[in-house]
Amino acid sequence: MEKIRISVTYGDGIGPEIMRAVLRILAAAEAPLEIQVVEMGEAVYRKGVLSGIPPEAWEVIRASRVLLKAPITTPQGGGYKSLNVTLRKSLGLFANVRPCKAYPPFVATAHPLMDLVIIRENEEDLYGGIEHRQTREVTQVLKLISYPGTESIVRYAFEYARAYGRRKVTCMTKDNIMKITDGLFHRVFEDVAREYTDIQAEHQIIDIGAARVAALPETLDVIVTPNLYGDILSDVAAQLAGSVGLAGSSNIGREAAMFEAIHGSAPDIAGKGIANPSGLLQAAVQMLVHIGLAETAERVNNAWLCTLESGIHTGDIYREGLSRKLVGTEAFADAVIERLGCGPERLQPARFRSTGIEVRLQPPPAGRKDLVGVDVFIDWDGAGRDPDVLGRRVEALGADGLRLKMITNRGVKVYPGGLPETFRTDHWRCRFQAAEGAPLGGYGQVLDLLRRLHEAGLEVVKTENLYAFDGQAGFSLGAGE
Repeated sequence: MEKIRISVTYGDGIGPEIMRAVLRILAAAEAPLEIQVVEMGEAVYRKGVLSGIPPEAWEVIRASRVLLKAPITTPQGGGYKSLNVTLRKSLGLFANVRPCKAYPPFVATAHPLMDLVIIRENEEDLYGGIEHRQTREVTQVLKLISYPGTESIVRYAFEYARAYGRRKVTCMTKDNIMKITDGLFHRVFEDVAREYTDIQAEHQIIDIGAARVAALPETLDVIVTPNLYGDILSDVAAQLAGSVGLAGSSNIGREAAMFEAIHGSAPDIAGKGIANPSGLLQAAVQMLVHIGLAETAERVNNAWLCTLESGIHTGDIYREGLSRKLVGTEAFADAVIERLGCGPERLQPARFRSTGIEVRLQPPPAGRKDLVGVDVFIDWDGAGRDPDVLGRRVEALGADGLRLKMITNRGVKVYPGGLPETFRTDHWRCRFQAAEGAPLGGYGQVLDLLRRLHEAGLEVVKTENLYAFDGQAGFSLGAGE
């Protein structure tokens, strides 16, 4: 069989140990792979490459379109960007797929019927990494949720459920608080769900949804959720299933894919030979399915299941009275290799089929967009932070159809009519709108307002335009407004 080219990076911490073990298993299973090693991670960061990946590595990855990646260490501070986020966003890997399955009675778990898949949006949300320090006391991060990004992940979730015989897709958001961003995610989910009448669809607020993942994971099947929630939920779910060390994930895009364990580089145990390679091995199994080697994926996964059944366990899943033998990384890989060609006796055997999941996007919604005002954020620490003093000062500067409607501090209205008990920082949002929400004549009105604020000695740290879409406000109210 002609070999399939893949890119491999050995990673940091325990990465090289578990990658060597996984590649030995794949070679013993006679997976027809042509492996090209690329360097990225901590050593590259230390060379001054803030992205953690050199230009030549990009060319290798883009040529193979498949990357098997061991965990990476991102140095703290110094402006270093997360390599995982860079890879996902640069390669358009919009879908993160994390199966979380229990393996009772061979791996201890309180949820023996657990078998769920978390499909996490992989490019947007707070993971855009767009942060600013705006005053001495206040920082911000931008949460970005787009219509096409949401539609892509939601459609992928339903297509995945259909391809793998799953019965239900549950959307989890916090749209009772973030009504615009998470609200968009929920609305798109409801719209897309109507096209998949063969699959049950439901929505849960993320806090109660997370509680149900922790307490009743067997009631869930496929979860689709924005980036941050999915990241947290998948680690919780993996631990509930038995160990974070057992779970792998795939990052799927339209042109490329990346496969990795969900755990980190664990530098505290690096070099000790005790790390569990199962998470990365499960990622490799997903990779084999993705590149059309479903039979090889079954062979590897069934040998792994046999190893679990035999009680040959690494330290993270070893339990007295349940496990039979405590082994390290290499001995665990040896045990899997010895069982290639065998099938589990009690656990459900792996059955895979290569299914290319295609996501077709609908045309984006069209409509009218009108500029109706502006939020001006001001750094102000005067007059004992009395909002009435600032309010009267700012209110006098409105003109040309732009009038001050309110001032908020940390999202709570403090002028006019605020409460003295409200805690206030040095970061103030001053909302200016035209009378009765009418559209402005143009952005020149905003520029004139900013000029007047500047000439009055007020420090503007940010502005945010206020738009109406088809007559509906595209911005949130202030708490207490």
